Amino acid sequence: MDDLQCDGLTKRFGNFTAVNDVSFAVPSGSFFSILGPSGCGKTTLMRMIAGFENPSKGDIKIKGNSVLATPPNKRNVKMVFQHLALFPMMNVGENIAYGLRCRGEPKADIAHKVAAVLERIGLPGVEEKEVAQLSGGQKQRIAIARCMVLEPDVLLLDEPLGALDLKLRERMKIELKLLQHQFDTTFLYITHDQSEALVMSDNVAVMNAGRFEQIGTPQELYHSPASGFVAGFVGDTNRWKGRVVSIADGAAKVQTAAGEIVAAASGEDVAEGVEVDVFVRPEAIELGVPENGNSLRGKVDSLLFNGANSRILVRIADGELIEVNYPVMDGGGGLSAGDDVEIGWARERGRCFAAAR
Repeated sequence: MDDLQCDGLTKRFGNFTAVNDVSFAVPSGSFFSILGPSGCGKTTLMRMIAGFENPSKGDIKIKGNSVLATPPNKRNVKMVFQHLALFPMMNVGENIAYGLRCRGEPKADIAHKVAAVLERIGLPGVEEKEVAQLSGGQKQRIAIARCMVLEPDVLLLDEPLGALDLKLRERMKIELKLLQHQFDTTFLYITHDQSEALVMSDNVAVMNAGRFEQIGTPQELYHSPASGFVAGFVGDTNRWKGRVVSIADGAAKVQTAAGEIVAAASGEDVAEGVEVDVFVRPEAIELGVPENGNSLRGKVDSLLFNGANSRILVRIADGELIEVNYPVMDGGGGLSAGDDVEIGWARERGRCFAAAR
């Protein structure tokens, strides 16, 4: 059974449509992310699911039952906000117990449930600690525990890692995924950070201007984007603008400012004479030219050291900077800024989409 189902959800604010005819389903026990840039409508969508906004059109079902007429406090969904919203005047135990007390549960049951959920999140015995004594990662887990102790059908997470520093954010991505598996609860996560969505999610919906561009696994979104927006938004990529010269066997020959490039033609609207965007991942480009591959010449602009994910920036004839993955194992690999290089990639590793109008 799907824990959450949205059918044709639309939200208008006057003449502005924030969410436009969105439909999707989230299977029980899965981690589903909504990924998109700021202002695309993802927070409005989540607020409708939580009950804080009423949709202009469409339906929301939890466990198969419509909740449109159900107020927020009666829906069995809970929400973790970006700034966590822990009560500073309460200790850890009181924060977690708050919802249980509002339900009127017996004190003995509350104490047992609080202790049990703290054990599950790896913070046993911290009931008496003040919120101010907690680290950023501990506060994150307490905010989740405060929701999970209420046993929601769906946990909504609104960019909860946005306020954390980079190192802690990387660690919390792993912890959130582990917690989701441990509680076996459906997580609906919204973010503008592609890394968060790709690392944690079973499925991701890419949202743009109020609509879903594509829903799929992280692997599908990365390797088989359904639109130019998805190709450019999910993962790092190089992009060329050009016009299709010819098409044969599903491949388009595209004239760009950098020269002719052959790439897989994606979508029925890619045709001879059409303006397109060509996308090639940095890891698809190598020093040298593969057999029957695309080829460009340029100069090394700079070397960006990042361990195994080091990259070369190559400036080609038209002035464009091309990112090339280059694991630097010996502190430079013999290359220096200003060196002439030839780069290339297999034709099938690039994709072209009709340019957005």
